[in-house]
Amino acid sequence: MSPSEALRIAIVGPTHPYKGGVTAHTTELAHALEAAGHDVQLVSWSNMFPKNFYPSEEGVPGGTPDVPLFPRTIRSMSWRRPDTWVRTGRRLQDVDAIIVVHVMPIMIPGSLTLLQAAGVGRTSSTGLGPRSIVIAHNVLPHEVHPGAEAMTRSFLRRVDAVVVHSDEEARRAHEHDARRVVVADLPPHLPGGPPAERPEHHGPARLLALGTVRHYKGIDLLLRAMMRVPGVTLTIAGEMWSDTGPLIRRLAADRRLRGRVEVHGGYVPAERLPELLARHDVLALAYRSATASQNVLLAQQHGLAVLASDVGTFGDQVRDGVDGLLVPAEDEDALVAALTTLADPDRVTELLSGVRPPDLTPPWQRYVAAIESVAGSEPQAVVGGDGDEPVVESALRAIATRLRTSTRAAIAQRPPRVLLTGDELPDRVRPTDVLGLDADAEDARALARSVGLPRTLDPIAAWAALGALAAVLRLRDDHRQTATVIDESGVRSPFGRWARAIGFHPIELELSGGRSSVSVLDLGTASVDVITRLHPHDCDLAEVDDALHQASWALRTGGVLSLTLAAGPAGAPGCVTPADLRGVVARADGLGLRLVGDLDGDLTAKLRRAADAAHDETAAFAVVRLTFRRR
Repeated sequence: MSPSEALRIAIVGPTHPYKGGVTAHTTELAHALEAAGHDVQLVSWSNMFPKNFYPSEEGVPGGTPDVPLFPRTIRSMSWRRPDTWVRTGRRLQDVDAIIVVHVMPIMIPGSLTLLQAAGVGRTSSTGLGPRSIVIAHNVLPHEVHPGAEAMTRSFLRRVDAVVVHSDEEARRAHEHDARRVVVADLPPHLPGGPPAERPEHHGPARLLALGTVRHYKGIDLLLRAMMRVPGVTLTIAGEMWSDTGPLIRRLAADRRLRGRVEVHGGYVPAERLPELLARHDVLALAYRSATASQNVLLAQQHGLAVLASDVGTFGDQVRDGVDGLLVPAEDEDALVAALTTLADPDRVTELLSGVRPPDLTPPWQRYVAAIESVAGSEPQAVVGGDGDEPVVESALRAIATRLRTSTRAAIAQRPPRVLLTGDELPDRVRPTDVLGLDADAEDARALARSVGLPRTLDPIAAWAALGALAAVLRLRDDHRQTATVIDESGVRSPFGRWARAIGFHPIELELSGGRSSVSVLDLGTASVDVITRLHPHDCDLAEVDDALHQASWALRTGGVLSLTLAAGPAGAPGCVTPADLRGVVARADGLGLRLVGDLDGDLTAKLRRAADAAHDETAAFAVVRLTFRRR
């Protein structure tokens, strides 16, 4: 492209640390336009909208970008500060085109204010102001919001062009008074990098439902259909929105689905996508409705077949009977028939053999060409509105009202009562260790008192908690006690009290029948720094495996899981054998949890000595504390 053809383009939309497909698309668009020779800047938000408008954590857990960052990015806008909308708009007065990524109606006042401040539609000595383009991933939100239609209509009639990703969305844009609508296929913006190696599997299909769990995605319909088809399994991995979570968990707990459904309620970071996709055969998209989605391309890129409703763009992306199955929307009987097909291992193999990785380059070339066609045309829009009142004035009043109704009192954080670091605990307090002597337990309790920790009566519980605390301080403490700590150890353990004493704010989950009443997964994938599960007086291998599986999802990279197991001879109730311990460590490693320490050498010798000294051949002879770190 010659310099005379290059455009100065500002893209206004979400980028990292915000998460999700719109964020990834916005960032990739900036890269693609720059690669095409244009002068591009990406304008994003320091605070995009009020918390109550987005029912989960806005940022990417762990802080790792899902797609490469765009270097020329400024984060100059906040929903709380209309003055930032005006200042940012004024900075963009000399660009050729402003592309606004339409996310939610609540953001329309800010977008209109920015465009007005940038001089869109304003005649000056140098000609008209920048062209204004809206990219509408969804013209209207999936969930109904009061006033959304009126705000959207006011927005779309004031811009030069609206880019949508399906014919259905084009119809909606026209119905809401858009002056010019351009339909461009949504180009791929696939997070996660190259596919992981797929282990061999010949059996009923392993289905995966990936992404935010919302009503329109129809996962409840899929679960009801699965109750009528044995064999197939389903993993649900995504954040739960509104009241969808309780419904999905209630259906997943149905006895007809026992052992066949796993629910992982949290955002799946890009780094974990390849491994997750490699463990499944079919991506399930049983949507009630859809516009455009990249999920089919994501599945095909990683070698998965697709089960999808024939809505949105799915019908154009899935070859029915070749690399996936298409069913009518909201048709449970059709889902049952499709699942019956997927219960046949040979049919699953046939569908997987038909999957071909998509060609990711041409869609972006076509998309950039569509953007160029509207960014380089003459602007027509007048942003100021039909009335005499400037947009900025009405926006200021709306934000002021919202602030008055949502002000929260600040809560002062109390300083720690005990100043303690990992260096102050002796080396004999190890994250992974074996307790075989009563004297060692008493020593741990005395050591805890000597460093100022609150008193506890149970020396074995003190030994278990002290090692876990040492692991937290040495592996996950930033000396400001900001780590998110989940303690599932129950009231018999002093760990929660000790963690609070040194300045942490642990979330202590109630226990019922050995299981927590609230799953750590409710807190979101990759959202937790530490999980402790210290029950030194008994052990259930099923619960241990459950804890490992939960931790593999809930822990951030580098996060810590510390748990205890009672060790005893084969057949002893509530005990594991040394062979069981090695199995636990191996399964943990397969889930991305690396043991901190080594079971061999000294620890094996301690177990052997404890077994030899045991007087009761039917009871526990030792307690083992295992600490793992998330890779």
